[in-house]
Amino acid sequence: MSKIYIDDLDLTLLTLLSNNGRKSYSDIAEELGVSAGTVRNRVARLVEQGTLSFIGNVDPNHVGFHAFATIHLRISPSNQIDHVVEQLLSFPEVGFLATVAGEFDLHVDVMCINNDHLNELLRERIHQIEGVVDTKTTMFLKVHRIKHPDLALLRKSGNGQ
Repeated sequence: MSKIYIDDLDLTLLTLLSNNGRKSYSDIAEELGVSAGTVRNRVARLVEQGTLSFIGNVDPNHVGFHAFATIHLRISPSNQIDHVVEQLLSFPEVGFLATVAGEFDLHVDVMCINNDHLNELLRERIHQIEGVVDTKTTMFLKVHRIKHPDLALLRKSGNGQ
């Protein structure tokens, strides 16, 4: 994969779009002091390289998801990790999945309709996957924020990549 270069204009553009993905290119151009064509070309490049995609951000509580949890999984033998990942990726409840170091092998964030749904997901599906030998579940009682971090943090670190 080729190196992806993100400059200050790209970061500012990404910040504006992450705050309001429906903002017009002409409004963005005026705010940034560049042409609408520059904004259009930058957005096209960011989309093409996979840095930016447009999605509708839905508040899960407003549409009926009321049981959120983080599940840590221990896998044995370790050569089963890829198999378990493949299975978990097929579950529509999984919003985040990562391989981790430490006591557990995988970290999974899920959104379920209610506690019965979460219980079914754990007992009837996750615990039934070959290689899953232990889980630790943390339920969220109230979600106060769901969003990406502020991209200005990248400027403060001096590291846009």
